[in-house]
This record gives sequence, C-alpha cells and structure tokens, in this order.
Amino acid sequence: MRPATPHINPIPVEPTRWQAELARGFQSPADLLAALGLTAADCGLATDGTNGFPLRVPRGFVARMRHGDPRDPLLLQVLPVQEESLPAVGFVADPIGDLASTRTPGLLQKYAGRALLITTGACAIHCRYCFRREFPYAQHSAAGHLAEALKAISADPSLTEILLSGGDPLVLGESRLENLLDALDAIPHVERIRLHSRVPVVLPERIDEQLLALLGRLRAAVVFVIHANHASEIDASVIAALERLSTVTGTVLNQSVLLRGINDSPEALVALSHALFAGGALPYYLHQLDPVSGTQHFAVSDAQALALITEMMRRLPGYLVPRLVRETAGTASKTLLGPFGAT
Repeated sequence: MRPATPHINPIPVEPTRWQAELARGFQSPADLLAALGLTAADCGLATDGTNGFPLRVPRGFVARMRHGDPRDPLLLQVLPVQEESLPAVGFVADPIGDLASTRTPGLLQKYAGRALLITTGACAIHCRYCFRREFPYAQHSAAGHLAEALKAISADPSLTEILLSGGDPLVLGESRLENLLDALDAIPHVERIRLHSRVPVVLPERIDEQLLALLGRLRAAVVFVIHANHASEIDASVIAALERLSTVTGTVLNQSVLLRGINDSPEALVALSHALFAGGALPYYLHQLDPVSGTQHFAVSDAQALALITEMMRRLPGYLVPRLVRETAGTASKTLLGPFGAT
C-alpha cells in the first residue's frame, strides 16, 4: 500500500504592483465622491448608482481630480449621472457597427488591410462615453475564440496590421498577453501590431520592465495608441510611462473624444496637445462622440467641433493638431471633418 500523498499548499503568487493598484481602485460611486469631499446631491448621481454600467477608476487617476469640484473634467468622465437614463433619438447600443463587421467571434474588420481583436471585456477604467459599453463581450472576448480568430488572420495575407482593443489589452495578465503577442508575431504577413490602451494614462504602473521587454522583442512593428482627453490626466507618472514606452515603440499616438463640459474649449484642447507632447505623444485623432445609448449629455455639435479645430490650427503648429473625425457604421474609413475633409 502506497503512502498517502501529502497535501501541499500552493505557493501564493503575489500580484504585481500594477495588478495590486488595479484591484484597489474605486468601484462605488459613493466611495469615490466621499474621497473627493462631494455628495450625490452635488453631482446629480444616477439614482440606481451606475445605470447598469459599473464604475471603475484607479486611485491614481482620482488623485488628479480637484477635491470638492463636482465639475472636475476627470470626474465627469467616470461618474454615472442621471442624464444617462434620458431617452435620446439616434443613440443606440452599437453606434459604429461593430457587430456587423464581425469576421469570427472577437475579430472585427471594417477597413482594408487591418482587423481588430477584442482581447478582453475588462478595462482599468470605465469611461461613461464608452462606445462599447453595451458590447456583448461574453460572446466575443472569451479565450476559446482566440484560436479561431488567429486562424482567420493567418489565412488572410491582406491583413498586415492587427489592432488589439477591448476592453483594454493591457489589463490581460502577463502570460495571456505574451501568448497573444507571440502568436500574432509568428504570422509572417502581420507587419504591425497596434495596441489601443487607456492604461498608460490611468494606470501608468502597468508600463513596467516586463511589458517593455515583451514589446521590444517582437518582430512586428509595435504601434501604440493611448487615450487621453484632458491635460489634467497627464501628470509626471504618465509622462514617465510614455517615455518608457517610446523607447521600444517609437512615437506614441493619442486619440481623444470631444466631450461637452470636459474638453470642449480651445484652451482645454490646446493644453492637452502641449501636455501630450511633453510626454512624447502626438495628437492623432479627435473623435466626434460615438452615439452610444446613455451618452447624449456629452455630445458637441459639428459646428462647435469645427470652430474648435479651426482655433487649434490658429494657435498650434500642425503636428500638434489632431484630425477631427467621425466613425460611421458601414463606411470604408473614418470621415475627416472640417479643414481635413468634408464639412
């Protein structure tokens, strides 16, 4: 008779610094407001707390908000408010046609030569204007669909660029992200891997040596696109993270969304461009709001958007002026607005 196998307790794996920081973020609107010295009455908080779209925001991002200011531009991006529940014509669940562009579960293709992988439904921060706030992630980001998506990419030599999005690809654990990047890198016709991530701005701790080493050893060129909407989002920790990223990816690009009450003034947009350049990131796109349900209170008219971009051109060198664009379902490219395209 063999002796019983002794029970061995597994050695607990300590979370990395960025994972620990992510886990301790705010998930309660009441806790967030209390940390800022505010009340629900100050801010028009949603009566049900979240309007069905949960709050999540890292503490480091909250530290950049102005204490006691219910109109702080960073707070307004994450706090669920009553206006989200108001009906609005033209604001729908899938405003840019993601589902219609699905090639396989989790693999979307709208434009020639490139496709987008939904890597995860998780984000480090829940932005209230998110155009995928109603996206059916359970059907499109499960790990079980990845093999099918990779097979489709491998079989299509016209796909020279793959975008990683979500959710946010940088909230994936190290092994999952490494396996995904290695699998894409092994496909010979994939020349560029583009990562779209808000993490360097809201959770700069994520840009650590392990991530940089992974990105730096890839054969394919890495294109990094971050997302910041206001100069107050960019502090010394973000600048340091962007500088680290640029050592392995070259130029970092930024996409913004034009948001009423947050960055809809020439002063705010000019300051953002200056702050981005200080961190080594170039303004890339300024998006007109994607009209997803619950976001109508963020909308800025085309006339105002055009006036803003014209004023930016007057105040800034051309390389600091983002292209004003709109994404429309079923079109072959984004639509350039104003001085850059159709009015």
